[in-house]
Amino acid sequence: QVRLQTQPKPPPGQAPLSSGTLDCFRKTLLREGVRGLYKGMAAPIVGVTPMFAVCFFGFGLGKKLQQRKPDDILTYPQLFAAGMLSGVFTTAIMAPGERIKCLLQIQAASGETKYSGPLDCAKQLYREAGVRGVYKGTVLTLMRDVPASGMYFMTYEWLKNILTPQGKVSDLSVPRILFAGGLAGIFNWAVAIPPDVLKSRFQTAPAGKYPNGFRDVLRELIREEGVASLYKGFTAVMIRAFPANAACFLGFEVAMKFLNWIAPGL
Repeated sequence: QVRLQTQPKPPPGQAPLSSGTLDCFRKTLLREGVRGLYKGMAAPIVGVTPMFAVCFFGFGLGKKLQQRKPDDILTYPQLFAAGMLSGVFTTAIMAPGERIKCLLQIQAASGETKYSGPLDCAKQLYREAGVRGVYKGTVLTLMRDVPASGMYFMTYEWLKNILTPQGKVSDLSVPRILFAGGLAGIFNWAVAIPPDVLKSRFQTAPAGKYPNGFRDVLRELIREEGVASLYKGFTAVMIRAFPANAACFLGFEVAMKFLNWIAPGL
C-alpha cells in the first residue's frame, strides 16, 4: 500500500515502478522474498493491541458522553460523533508507528539501508528532529482517522441493527458479525484513503520538502498525477480491509460477551 502511494511519477516514456497491486506484490516477492511483504510491520504490530483498546474505549466514552441514561439509544449521527472521538484517541499511538512503518517500507523498495529496524528508525528520527520528527504527519493522521473512525463505528452499528431481528444484538451470529465488521472496514477505508495517501507522501518526504504541510502535498499530487492519485493503493487496502476488520469486530464481540459473563455488573 505505502509503496504504491509513495512511488514517484515516472519520467515521460518510462513505466512506473509498479503498475498496480499485483505487480507490486510480485516485484516485492521477487526482490525481497516473503519477508519483504512484512517490512515495517513490527512498529504497528507492537501498537495494534493498545491502539484497538484505546479505539474501542474512545468509542464507548463518546457514546456515554452523549447519553443521558445508560440505556439511551443513540442516533446514527451521534454514533458517528462517538466514532470520531475514538479516532482522536488512537492518533497518539498511530502517528509514530505509521511514520516508522512508511520509512522502513520505502527504504526496502529504494535499496538503501538507513534504518536497521523500527527502534533504530525511532532513535534516528528523534536524534534528527526530536519528538516532532517522530510525530511528523500527526495532523494528517487525525484527518484520516477522525472521519474514518466515525464512519467505521456508525456503519458497524447500522449493519448490526439491520442484520439483527428486532434489535436482539446478543443473538447476532458469527457470520453476521464478520460481515458487518468487514463491511465497516471497507467503509472506513473508503473515507480514509485520500488523507492516507497524503500522509504517506508527507511522512516519507525529505525534511523541508513540503513547508506548508499537507496543502503542498495535495497541490503537487493533483498537479502532477491528477485527482485519481488520491486513491493510490485502493485495491491493496480493500483486499486487507474486509478480513482484518471482520476479525477485529468478532474479537471485540467475543471479548465483551466473556467480560459480561465473568463480571456482569462491570
